[in-house]
Amino acid sequence: MIYGILKENKEGEYRVISTPAEVRSIVAAGHKVLAQHDCGARAGFPDEAYGAAGAEIVETAEEIYRRCDMVAKVKEFKPEEYGLLREGQIILGCIHPAGHPQEVDAILKSKCIAFTAEDSHRHGSPFCEAAGKQGALFGLESMLTINGGKGKFVGGLAGAPGMNVLILGGGTVGQGALQVLYALGANVTVMDINVGLLRALSYQYEGKIDTMLCNKETIASVLSRTDMVVNCVKWPKERKDFLIDKEMLKLMEPGSVLVDISNDDPGAIESSHETHHDNPRYVVNGVVHYCVSNIPSAIAHSSSVCCAAEILPLILGLLNDGVEETCVRDGYYRRCLTAYKGILTHEETSVVQGRPWARPEDVLGIRYRDLDPAPPATTTRSTNFLKLHSQPG
Repeated sequence: MIYGILKENKEGEYRVISTPAEVRSIVAAGHKVLAQHDCGARAGFPDEAYGAAGAEIVETAEEIYRRCDMVAKVKEFKPEEYGLLREGQIILGCIHPAGHPQEVDAILKSKCIAFTAEDSHRHGSPFCEAAGKQGALFGLESMLTINGGKGKFVGGLAGAPGMNVLILGGGTVGQGALQVLYALGANVTVMDINVGLLRALSYQYEGKIDTMLCNKETIASVLSRTDMVVNCVKWPKERKDFLIDKEMLKLMEPGSVLVDISNDDPGAIESSHETHHDNPRYVVNGVVHYCVSNIPSAIAHSSSVCCAAEILPLILGLLNDGVEETCVRDGYYRRCLTAYKGILTHEETSVVQGRPWARPEDVLGIRYRDLDPAPPATTTRSTNFLKLHSQPG
């Protein structure tokens, strides 16, 4: 098969989905690789490195789409790409389908086969770890007086106390933020709805962090003494309420900081809206907001290296064995199938956008195979099932 690596076209996005190391593995498996000109340049991987690894360098995205059986990128597919999608072509990226109805329209209309990478990670997304760690550092940068913050130093100085930081969500993102902030001397409180996870984190940090169950009331009770909030909660997109509303921001001192790493639309923070690296901050009710949606792009080399390595088995599975066998073998890959030849197979998108859907195993005709299990990607559930007249396979 022919595999194509696209250059990112999202504002401020510099990552790449496959580095030259992965190209070598794909070529060694007997496939051809096309790499769009400068696809990895900003991440530290020049065209020469891709060429030496066995890729053919092509100038345009149009050629990638025209020639390739499978195309991949890091972020969502943009409007200028919609008309390039082809029936039966495999596409892979962080599609975030529930939040992008026009993108879903284009994917379904094209009858391509779409996989959303963010749902494919058995051990948590490396981009989530990168976002948590680098997001914590951007929060500290936002705390600087020169950036509108109150000017507190994270670990304190002789005679001046350090920052009090509240982390919402103790998953991969939250743990990344915690690791950085704790190491730098912040006084950290972690909130989550999973008491077992909170207990494990307390043991891991030898009781030197505070933990609380996460709800609107407990958050409000600590905001007056909190210098920085780091939101790492993956908020169900069908919910219309917030963990922190705009009025609650008034409980915080002017110059306090809110870093919304999850940055969903809608999300857990009422005052949050997407920003970009070139203009990352704004102020609401005296609180400095940092809401860049692709934080890992700021460390494009490291985040590309770790994610490209982790996503390679999915790419090789699709190229070597095809969609059906890959989805039989790995439940995490099966659950990240977003659309199959005009049929929506993504449950959360069905709920949020009111679209009928079908389970991947039904669309692929593999329900009665020995399937590798995987938990659902979200807590969202849809009974708006599409009636299938016939099933492939």
